[in-house]
Parts: sequence; structure tokens; C-alpha cells
Amino acid sequence: MNVTLSTQDKLSLITGLSTLIASGIPILEAVESLIEESKENTKKILLQLKEDLNQGKTISESFARFPKSFDPTTVNLIKAAEESGTLDTSLKDLTQSIKKDAEFMGQVRGALAYPILVVIVLLLVLGLNLFFVIPRVADVFARLKIPTPLPTRILLFVSKIITTYTLPTVIVTAFGSLIIFFSVRANKKFFINLISALPVINKLILEIDLTRFTRSMALLLKSGIPIVDALEFSQDVVFKGEFKNLIGEAVKAVSSGKKLSEGLKKTKKLIPNFMLRIVEAAESSGTLEKSMQDLSEQFSDRVSTRIKTLTTLIEPLLLIIVGLMVGGIMLSIIAPIYNLIGNIRGR
Repeated sequence: MNVTLSTQDKLSLITGLSTLIASGIPILEAVESLIEESKENTKKILLQLKEDLNQGKTISESFARFPKSFDPTTVNLIKAAEESGTLDTSLKDLTQSIKKDAEFMGQVRGALAYPILVVIVLLLVLGLNLFFVIPRVADVFARLKIPTPLPTRILLFVSKIITTYTLPTVIVTAFGSLIIFFSVRANKKFFINLISALPVINKLILEIDLTRFTRSMALLLKSGIPIVDALEFSQDVVFKGEFKNLIGEAVKAVSSGKKLSEGLKKTKKLIPNFMLRIVEAAESSGTLEKSMQDLSEQFSDRVSTRIKTLTTLIEPLLLIIVGLMVGGIMLSIIAPIYNLIGNIRGR
């Protein structure tokens, strides 16, 4: 079913179920209680869940109907918990995992907010100049017959087109923006791989993938899900195609009787050496779940540090770019005026 929940709505639903079930309230009564307070998509899911429970189905079977709201990791984790009778504990662990993931991705989005805001402000400044300032300056240049250099002529030409064909320009710009927006949403993987080709961004996205992968593995293994299944489900939480392929190779290795550390060694540039050693030691000592949790926290800290560093570097760089563009526009306007003044003084 095409019902989508935001991360916050999903968190509220899982938290509500976890709290009510942990309090000893039967599942069906817990769902009915949540329906009374829920709205829109959350209510649709809960109503379907109630209907499925009355028909003897499980929570995981009901949630599987909504793949856009509940990923395979969530569905299979709940399924394992229902089979083992640890639903209240697993829902609590799932709640904590969703919270951490939301906070983590919030940090990433927060780092992107400043550059996007600066670009929007820059476009607004450029638009205001082309619509209001440049046309008035162009009239002055035309009346005084001031000779203009090439950059000024280009600026005047663009301004004239925009002011003459304002409505078509607005329509084309809006349409183009929508095409770009939906293209990015539809081909998210392609654009992520394109952006990740940049050296600094590539390292950041890899560490984000490592954080999400290790956190997912820790949660799934804690719930008693076999390691092969945990690896397959964890493929859905990473962004980079290379990383997905590596996890696929690890699945084949573990399925054939090899250790996880051996499967992860196939592409050394993706998995840090210290992680391989920790996984290898954890497999020997039987503490893989705990080691994955520790690794997820370590990678999360590294991502936070890298984001702060990138933000610190990007801020002055963007200010320089804005300054150069605004300065270039002003220089294109002022240069002909200075030339005119120089000619008058020469005479």
C-alpha cells in the first residue's frame, strides 16, 4: 500500500506500541488506544493493523503491507521478536535505533542547510539585480551612449531577456526546478553516486554508510536474526552501490561457511583495517553484536567531527563565492561609468 510515514510519525507509532505493550496491555487494545489519538497516514496503518490482528495475522505481516513506511529491517526485526516472545524489548530497541538514526541524519541535513540557504540568497540577489537594478542602469548607459565592455553587455543582454519575457522566464525556471527536484528524488542513488565522486564527500558518505550498517547489524543480531539475514536486510540502509555490492559478497562468504571478516576484506578501500580487526576478534569471542554497536557509535562520532570540519571550511568558501559574484556584477555596472568619467576628465 502506498502509505508513507515520516520518520517522526514512524517513531511515534513504534514508541506508542512499545510503551503500551510493555505496560502489559494486550496488543489489540494498544492499537485501538493509538487509533483514537492518531491522524492521517498513521491512522490508516493502525486501522489496517487492527483489521489484520482480528484476522489472526501478526504485526510484522501487517507492517509488510506498507513497504514505504516500514523497511525490511523493521519488519523482520518485529517478526523475529514475535517468534521469540520478546516484542516489548525489541520494540524498545527499535525505538532507540530510530531515534539515533533520526538524530544522525538530522546532523547531516543540518550541515547541508547553510550552503543551500547561501545559494538561495545568492540567486535572490542575482534575480533582484537582473529585474530591477540592471534595467535602470541600462537606460542610463543608452541615454549617455556609454561604451560597455563584454561582461557588461552580457549582463545587460540577460537582464533585457528576463524583463522582456518575464512570465515565460518564471514558468521555465519553475518547471526546470520541478524537473530537477523530481529527477533527484527518482534517481537518488545516481545523484548520490555522482556527488560521492568528490573526494571529501566520498569519505563522508562512506562513514555515514558504515554508521548505518553497523547500527543495523547490532540491532538485528541482538534480536536473534541470523547473520546472513541481518546482512541482507542491512543492504537497504546504505547509500553507496559499492557498499551494497560488498555486503552482497559478505553474504555469499558467510553462506559458504566463511567468517564475516573474510567477506568484508574483499574491498579493503571501503572497510577500515581497524574495523576488520574488531570484527575478526568479535567473531572469535562471540561478541559481534556488542562490537557492531561500539563501531556504530565510533563511526557516528567520526561523521559528526567530519561534518563540523566541512561546515567550517564551506562557510568562508561560500562567502568568497558570493562576494566574487556580487562584486563581478557591481564591477560590470561601475566599470563603464568610471570609463566615462575618465574620458570627460581627459577632455
